[in-house]
Amino acid sequence: MVAIVAKLDDWGKPAWIAAMILGFIVFWPIGLAILFYMIWSGRMGCGYSGAWGESRAERWERKMQRMQEKMARWQQFRERAFGSGAGFASSGNRAFDEYRTETIRRLEDEAKEFRDFLDRLRHARDKAEFDQFMTDRRNRPASPEEPRGDDESPRNG
Repeated sequence: MVAIVAKLDDWGKPAWIAAMILGFIVFWPIGLAILFYMIWSGRMGCGYSGAWGESRAERWERKMQRMQEKMARWQQFRERAFGSGAGFASSGNRAFDEYRTETIRRLEDEAKEFRDFLDRLRHARDKAEFDQFMTDRRNRPASPEEPRGDDESPRNG
């Protein structure tokens, strides 16, 4: 029984709700018992404090450990299936593996050259836009000066 509860806890609240619904479908007192258990243990509310004195932090830590274990297993699977690192597993034909490695290296070099080319283009475009701005700024007509009082009004004297 404890194993079932632990497994449902691992799957989370949707698993508990599904178990409760199935309990109601199979025999309504079972569903009712699961519902009462969920309410009594705190699994139903937002204030879940964990079963048997387990705090939220402890439950979160346990979940994180399980996630790290799953990620480690996935990494081991990937390394077995595709070889270690970013490379590929050996095909068994050394000439083909060398060709593949050389082709990938060449493509990576071409990709780097292309990125450098795009950077140069962006820099040239930025420089052209800045030069255009400076030209427009230099060629802008001077702002009209404010009129002086002695030039515009006739003096009575």
